[in-house]
Amino acid sequence: MKIKHWIIGLLLLPVSVMAQKDLTLQDLIPGGKNYAKFVPKNLSQLQWLGEQYVYNEKDALYGAEPKHEAEVILDRSTLNEKLKAAGVDTLARMPRFTVPYPERPVLAFNHKGHCLHYDLKEGSIVANYTMPKEGENYDFCPANHSFAFTEGQNLKVLFPDNQVKEVTTESKAGVVCGTSVHQNEFGIRKGTYWSPKGNALAFYRMDESMVTDYPFVNIDKRVATAEPHKYPMAGMKSHHVTVGVYHMGSGKTTWLKTGLPKEKYLTNISWSPDEQYLYIAELNRGQDTMNLVAYSAKTGEKIKTLFTETDEHYVEPQHPLLFVPGQDNQFVWQSERDGYNHLYLYDTEGNMLKQLTKGEWVVLSVEGFDAKGENLFYTATQPHPLSSFSYGTPLCITNWKLNLKKGEATCLNHEEILGNGVHQARISPSGKYLLDSYSSWNIPRKIVLTDTKRNKVVEELLVAENPYKDYEMPEIERGQITAADGKTKLNYFLVKPLHMDDTKKYPTIVYVYGGPHAQLVTGSWMGGVSGWDIYMARRGYVIFTVDSRGSANRGHAFESVIHRNLGVNEMADQVKGVEFLKTKPYVDADRIGVHGWSYGGFMTTNLMCSYPDIFKVGVAGGPVIDWRNYEIMYGERYMDHPKENPEGYKNSNLKLKAKNLKGHLLLIHGDIDPVVVWQHSLGFLKACVDANTYPDYFVYPRHEHNVIGKDRPHLHEKITRYFDDYLKNQQ
Repeated sequence: MKIKHWIIGLLLLPVSVMAQKDLTLQDLIPGGKNYAKFVPKNLSQLQWLGEQYVYNEKDALYGAEPKHEAEVILDRSTLNEKLKAAGVDTLARMPRFTVPYPERPVLAFNHKGHCLHYDLKEGSIVANYTMPKEGENYDFCPANHSFAFTEGQNLKVLFPDNQVKEVTTESKAGVVCGTSVHQNEFGIRKGTYWSPKGNALAFYRMDESMVTDYPFVNIDKRVATAEPHKYPMAGMKSHHVTVGVYHMGSGKTTWLKTGLPKEKYLTNISWSPDEQYLYIAELNRGQDTMNLVAYSAKTGEKIKTLFTETDEHYVEPQHPLLFVPGQDNQFVWQSERDGYNHLYLYDTEGNMLKQLTKGEWVVLSVEGFDAKGENLFYTATQPHPLSSFSYGTPLCITNWKLNLKKGEATCLNHEEILGNGVHQARISPSGKYLLDSYSSWNIPRKIVLTDTKRNKVVEELLVAENPYKDYEMPEIERGQITAADGKTKLNYFLVKPLHMDDTKKYPTIVYVYGGPHAQLVTGSWMGGVSGWDIYMARRGYVIFTVDSRGSANRGHAFESVIHRNLGVNEMADQVKGVEFLKTKPYVDADRIGVHGWSYGGFMTTNLMCSYPDIFKVGVAGGPVIDWRNYEIMYGERYMDHPKENPEGYKNSNLKLKAKNLKGHLLLIHGDIDPVVVWQHSLGFLKACVDANTYPDYFVYPRHEHNVIGKDRPHLHEKITRYFDDYLKNQQ
């Protein structure tokens, strides 16, 4: 087996090795009491306020123009004086701010049922919104200073004078307005869309009355009560979605005439700059055909289909079109049509003017334009020209400036970093400056300010210390193995036991996800190695993770290899990982375990049942067991309709594999999980009872898909004990 290593070495070595300091789950796991101490220092709430950057530190807000030293621009005592003058309760600590207006020095924050706007220039509270107690999904419009929000199943608007006006008056059970739709797939994260000038509000209306109720149970009451939840499963009836346009002046709503069939996906809503048109990426239920359609915001009539995208596997629009500043008839569109997510320039007639980016790498996001619309800024897995990484190994995320006219792209990452790592960009409103927050395998965090015109770092804002500098840390090996197809290179990391004895063999855990929209091995701080990985390595385990085919950021072909056969190629790649592990003299081939959550829970259960002689112990969290019981949008994208792919659904139904279970398998589930409903793991338990196999089970009451908050260290203690009992202590 050909293996490529990028780095083999110690993550850290202390200056002097004294008695080993302990690291607990309360230190290493999010939600732990001491977790914050072991996160690399950051500049809290770092963001642009006009052309100055601001951040929160030591109970004060600091700010500065580029190339100037940051100073206190607002402290809590001053803010409390202004709150008292406005008749508002004072604050015990500085609040979390947002910037509601791109060009005004105004900060917004929530406090005791109010949303307050503080003008730094005037030194006073300039707006005080009383937020309705039952309100949710607040969406502020800087053009008209109003909030859209939902209350119950209806949409309302809160005006600057605190008057509230109803937009919808739905009373039919199962109908909701102004909320996210389609199970938050296709990049949808909200349900309201203000027009650029604030004269209209587009919103989703979702009719779920035809969708079967899924029964959640609330155990907090003395007598448990049913709380039905709409959950459309693969092959069943889906909800019907329409789009309304509420006109602020007339108070009337226009409904877009999106037509038949009703079971389709209306995604990525965007407005034209003149507010005359709405653009929607419409996807058929089969998710293999997408039409970008323009509608009249005034009449609701369909104007035209600008273009159509099709794919033999699936089309997955994730980003709305983005108009070029000063060019009301030109927009940028993101698409995987050439195999990788790239940028395309279109006119509003549907003509493609040019492909803006191209290569075997993925555009991850568009960060904005400069003021004149001449340059576009984006982040991508495109390596720096001097990077040690190459195409096809997306461990780095870099920031780029693209000249739209010339088509020239310039990497904005510099000095010793040269693109080797993960960069997060924040572009100033003018596009003149970029805040670059960077980390790599050996750099916890570094924040610099870059002049985008001169492409030069002009200021260093933060260099974070290593939070583990006083602790002995395990050795981490990184590299590539070859996938089961015999040609594709897969990235891995391997964490070795602390103080490893080369003469001994150690229990090994494969941590797995394996599905789309996730990448576990990265170029960021510690390369994706988690706190639990470190904890287990310090306890004498080998921890191994490989991003199999089907995972994110390697292009459409790499991901879509899973289509219609979930688990097949991903498991084959994980087994290749085990073959690689067995070449290591310190890996005990008789003590190999596996752990994962969600898709990783599906993979864990599948590996335990499909390769029972390889994997002796597994812990599967929130596992998908039967894809017929998963939601339509995700399930039918990757598996098609059950009637179209009966063999695929049968082969991935883990209830049919329950009879193969030999080792120790612990399933963990939240009892109100709205993503992978509880029925999955319960169904597997029933199948095991019928087959006379014996898994273990643990439920987290009142938790959803992930166990978060203060209970998360408890979760990892439970997982650790299981591996200790059945893997580590079994010789």
